[in-house]
Amino acid sequence: MASYSASMVVAEKISWYCAVFAAMLLLVNFCHMADEEGPTKIVEQHQPSMITAGYSNRRPACDEIYEVKEGETLQTISEKCGDPYIVEGNPHIHDHDDVFPGLLIRISPSFT
Repeated sequence: MASYSASMVVAEKISWYCAVFAAMLLLVNFCHMADEEGPTKIVEQHQPSMITAGYSNRRPACDEIYEVKEGETLQTISEKCGDPYIVEGNPHIHDHDDVFPGLLIRISPSFT
């Protein structure tokens, strides 16, 4: 009977050490993930407030999807919306002359 209780004590100690080891691995993994993703997520979450802070809470000139209006060109839309890469972001536009009223384009303003 004494050997049974001694083996139980050893088993309990081993399981306790395994539990502590598993908890430490989870903590280290969490810290490692926070180091990789944390700063990026913080920048993404705070980016709009940093951008609008310098422009006195002004809304962007254009929505993400923009409908071309009469008389507009890619140049005027680019200047208005702050997206110098409209053609690159819209593969359905093959030529600058392909722009017509009602055309929907994706706008990705650059804030640099």
